[in-house]
Order: sequence, then C-alpha cells, then structure tokens
Amino acid sequence: MSASAQDRINALTQRMLKKKLYVVLSTPLDGGAEKLVAHLPAHLEYMIANEKKGIVFASGPLSEADGGQKGRGLTVLRAASNEEARKIAEQDPFVIHGVRSFEVREWTVMEGSFGVTVNFSDQSMSVA
Repeated sequence: MSASAQDRINALTQRMLKKKLYVVLSTPLDGGAEKLVAHLPAHLEYMIANEKKGIVFASGPLSEADGGQKGRGLTVLRAASNEEARKIAEQDPFVIHGVRSFEVREWTVMEGSFGVTVNFSDQSMSVA
C-alpha cells in the first residue's frame, strides 16, 4: 500500500467511533420449536434484565436468507472482553437448557447513526 493511500485511510478513520462490542450468534440445537417456546419466557427475561443493566445493545431473531425463521439469534453486547461476553452468553437460559449454541465475535463499530425523537406533548418517543 502506498504512503498516500495509508494517509488517506488514516484521515478517514481518525475520527470514527472505534467502539468495541461483541456479537453473539446463536444457533438452534436439536429439540425443535417446542423446546424453544418452553424456555422463551426465561430467555426474554434474561435479555430484558441485561438490557436494563446496559449490557445488551441490540438483540433479536436472525432470519434466514429466504426470510424464514429457524430459531437463530443475534445479540450485540457491551462487554470488556470476549471472555466477559462469552460468560454473559453462557448464562442465557437458551444456552443453559440446550436450546441454542453460540459463538462470540468482537465487532468494532466505525460508521453508522441512529436517531431518537421525544415528543413532549404526549411523552411518546421513536427510534429511527
């Protein structure tokens, strides 16, 4: 790579966020939909509790390429390390009860945006 290309890359990335987060990709194990549904309330309670603690940045079902649902999930965690993210994922009731396996990957957020609108008149809000 030429020095000018590297200088341009450095200039473009200098002010980027560079926020380290951890992505948990979860995959269903044998047991079918019945097993997933049986443990879904505990899984949701666990995820909501971690959301309230500021640990869960985003989470939800992950669709297949054809748009179908096969029980996969994707969660983005705020954690100090891969090991900490793994410990959080291991405590998910879906993992404890053998509904899903998972892998953790570090993700560096560089670009993107989101918007929040708060309406004072009716105390409603929206996220874009």
